Amino acid sequence: MPACMAVPRSVGIDFGTTNSVIAQVAENGTADLVEFAAPDGTDSVFRSALCFWQDDAVRAGLAHEAGPWAIAEFLDFPQGSRFIQSFKSVAANRTFEHASLFEKRLRFEELGQLFLTHLLAHSGEALQDLPECVVVGRPVRYVGSRPDPLLARERYDAMFSVLGRPVHYVYEPMGAAYSFVSRLSDPATLLVADFGGGTSDFSIVRVEEPGSARRCVPLGSAGIGIAGDRFDNRIMDHLVLPMLGKGGTYRSFDKVLEIPAGHFNDFGDWSRLALMRNRRTLDQLARLQRSATDPATIGRMIAVVEQELGYGLYEAVGRLKRTLSSEDHGIFRFESPDLEIGAEVSRRDFERWIEPDLQRIGETIDAVMANARLQTDQIDHVFLTGGSSLIPAVRKLFEHRFGANRIASGNELTSIAHGLALIGQAPDLQDWIAPEEDHV
Repeated sequence: MPACMAVPRSVGIDFGTTNSVIAQVAENGTADLVEFAAPDGTDSVFRSALCFWQDDAVRAGLAHEAGPWAIAEFLDFPQGSRFIQSFKSVAANRTFEHASLFEKRLRFEELGQLFLTHLLAHSGEALQDLPECVVVGRPVRYVGSRPDPLLARERYDAMFSVLGRPVHYVYEPMGAAYSFVSRLSDPATLLVADFGGGTSDFSIVRVEEPGSARRCVPLGSAGIGIAGDRFDNRIMDHLVLPMLGKGGTYRSFDKVLEIPAGHFNDFGDWSRLALMRNRRTLDQLARLQRSATDPATIGRMIAVVEQELGYGLYEAVGRLKRTLSSEDHGIFRFESPDLEIGAEVSRRDFERWIEPDLQRIGETIDAVMANARLQTDQIDHVFLTGGSSLIPAVRKLFEHRFGANRIASGNELTSIAHGLALIGQAPDLQDWIAPEEDHV
């Protein structure tokens, strides 16, 4: 695909697991974030979520919304809706064929097209005249035990075809790198670490002085399917679910048995909890409560399911994670008319829970260094971006390897889109385009 040549405008799209962000370069050469309408105002960050519900008044009888509007629809009418979030995580999963939505089945690319259509619509007039040059971020490594990058590329191509423009794919941390380069005036070697919702990606670039024929030269990349969502799940598994009965026991005749873990599988995604609110599941939980050695814990789980408290529960988990990014201790507290639970949590506890994930992230940092054939003392700057880069234990991985004086951060949720839009203006855009098949 030819590079964008001498275009006055370009757009960068960071389609994320949790959030999506768009930036575009105007004719004056500045890259600005696009603001999206939301129920409570405007925001440059748009949740990567969809909600569907049946409506005979619309085409095919299936209405839908995206972003914060999707969350609002689902919370208003959870039993009559189907909510989908983090669907980017199945892009490279060959076992995922479609999502069943009432009487319809939608493939990944169809979900993506609907999401993009709403995303553009909520931008108002900002993206009604879409630039000819579109640069889209993609993970270095997709989520999953055996991700298929070629399948993901096919699905992305079909998804973004709704834009009616040629699309150029660039590794997401490369976008953040290009954004950071605007701060530099001297030659340097830069490592960028992008911690998203589903993946953690790393790229290394060589930066030349301003005015050079090639300002930035990509040197290597690596990634792993561990990021913010995994950290949330660790808090849920170690802290919250034991309050709801996980790890507890029940009596069966003259035996005391551990409560089957299967009762808690749907707690990995707050939107799936709404599907548990059916007579069969609630009857099973009522029987379990009667036989449980600690029936109060199962009563709390019933309250979560019956009163559809999943969204608020996960919001409380997110608040705790953010608190522990700045404080040594935090209070987990969830309050509703039907349920009140809380506990004090130390940062040390949280770091212990995520230790296996940190170890694998550390191994991936080593992999990107080997991929670029560099030693740690050859890295001049390390730029951390993405929400989970604010977690102190994550930052320590880099401080231990590179020293605190080389670490920089900022614009954690928007730097990728900003850089992607700028790459669309680069004369060497072709050198930044990601390969169709991973070689990491």
